[in-house]
Amino acid sequence: MPNKVKAVLIGCGGMARHHMRQILSQDNTEFVVLSDPSEAAYKAMAEVFSEAGLEPPPNQPDLGQLLANYSSKLDVAFIITPHVLHFEQAKACLEAGLDVLLEKPMVMNAAEAEALIQAQKDTGKLLVVAFNGSLSPRIRKAVTMLRSGELGRILNVHAVVWQNWKLATTGAWRQVPEIAGGGFLFDTGAHLLNTVSDLLGENFTDVTAWLDNRGTPVDILGSVMARTESGVLVTLNGCGEAIKSCHSDVRVFCEKAIVRTGVWGEQLEIQYDGESGLKELEVEPSMGTWEQFLKVRRGDIPNPCPPQVGLRMAKLWDAIKASAAQDGKPVKITN
Repeated sequence: MPNKVKAVLIGCGGMARHHMRQILSQDNTEFVVLSDPSEAAYKAMAEVFSEAGLEPPPNQPDLGQLLANYSSKLDVAFIITPHVLHFEQAKACLEAGLDVLLEKPMVMNAAEAEALIQAQKDTGKLLVVAFNGSLSPRIRKAVTMLRSGELGRILNVHAVVWQNWKLATTGAWRQVPEIAGGGFLFDTGAHLLNTVSDLLGENFTDVTAWLDNRGTPVDILGSVMARTESGVLVTLNGCGEAIKSCHSDVRVFCEKAIVRTGVWGEQLEIQYDGESGLKELEVEPSMGTWEQFLKVRRGDIPNPCPPQVGLRMAKLWDAIKASAAQDGKPVKITN
């Protein structure tokens, strides 16, 4: 089909294969080339294409060479690589003239976030951070309701995410701080930090945090108390050593209602004053992250997760690390 988006996938690991199976079912994208230095990862991804009845694209492990040879044949890049690579790879793709969907977390810290925002401005290309929450129609509906004022002022937010992450990532790059930038709270927990930031729609000003590595090189447990510019009080909890499970719960307490959702936008419920319990809200169905990215690219919807959202989350994470390093000493965020 001549109207298919021409794409490169950078990174062929397990999460990339998960995304690719859903993308190939939509028949709206042609992947021209893949990029991964691991031959084993590439072969595993090639099997995903073969299962879908498609010829696997070639692999060019060197991104610089790939962009030199293929950028004129490409529209977009989907980057799904270890966190430490995100900044340089996204910057290179933007400068090569590609729109970018970048896996979470956007970058390692606020300094990289600010530099990537500048690269996006300089190139004028699209950059969307692939947070399931921000790209979920449920979170978008919740944000619309919260901003409209119909629920009254936000008073408190309490959010928790849990997973058997420690065991599942033992021996993997996700427990190498120089590559991952953090542990559970910056990996699976990045969805927690981002979705709460998105729902609030304003900067944090004060943060107190504790992290527990549980005998590993990275954080496994995390507890955060924070305050926003308007005075909303926020508590965030992450447990990366839970029983075999992966789930979340986010409660937004407003003057006129309580909103319940999840860090991936997996549900949306509301209870208005005078009602006896939470009720599910219906929203339009979604085919997932890639479909939402293409909608943004076509101009069908505004960009729900631009790099500015990534910067807000990066500032929060920097403050969490700084506070935890001082045994919970309060940290001010300069915005």
